Amino acid sequence: MAQTTPAPAAPTPGTAMPASTDMGMKMADTATVKLKFMTVKPADVMSSKLVGTTVYNNKNETVGEVEDLVIGNGKTLTGVVVSVGGFLGLGESYVVLDPSSLAISSKDGKWMVHADTDKDTLKNAPKFEYSKKKM
Repeated sequence: MAQTTPAPAAPTPGTAMPASTDMGMKMADTATVKLKFMTVKPADVMSSKLVGTTVYNNKNETVGEVEDLVIGNGKTLTGVVVSVGGFLGLGESYVVLDPSSLAISSKDGKWMVHADTDKDTLKNAPKFEYSKKKM
């Protein structure tokens, strides 16, 4: 039988919710919250299915490939790193796209990412450099 934890009482107006209701991973050297187990829902998408997925535009042209996912503060998907240009890994560059500007679909077991863009727009977008990422 599944166990549920009662929701904390709503805060008094003008006060903040207790920090213990904060969802997501913490940036720390040790864990301070009791371990919880989750159930993956049928509609959930695993990150391993997206990394390496081709990005198509609305004309069904290949415009890039998902290289990485950015998780802000250990909680929320805040960016999708896409490689653009290049050939066999040479000369490619990276851009970070807002996840809300992308659509994902699965057909015959193959995942696809869709963006309303073209190759030139992505090639001219602000570049992301892994070497400048401090963590």
